[in-house]
Amino acid sequence: MKDAQPGQSVLLLNHVSQPANTPYRASHAIFIREWATRAYDAVDEVPESMRIRLLSLRAFTDDGIMLDADIADGVAMETVVIRMFANPEVGYIHVHHAKQGCYSGRIDRA
Repeated sequence: MKDAQPGQSVLLLNHVSQPANTPYRASHAIFIREWATRAYDAVDEVPESMRIRLLSLRAFTDDGIMLDADIADGVAMETVVIRMFANPEVGYIHVHHAKQGCYSGRIDRA
């Protein structure tokens, strides 16, 4: 997961980030670098593209019901993630860019 460089071609797509059949079903804009070759998949690592932004974090049960939500600076998001995962009902967390609302990623319980 990397920010595009100025002048680099990107694709603006609609992504179904929350497919659960609940009131929280959601899709939103994502930007993909045109020549990206692989999806981001890391463990215990926050990508730089999240670190530099104000983020909206939303905690969900495994069946797609939102239990909690908060806003955090990317440099301090671990505190919010740890607090959210302290609730054993939280199965995953969605991360959005707080200002534009673009979907940024999903954090799964380990």
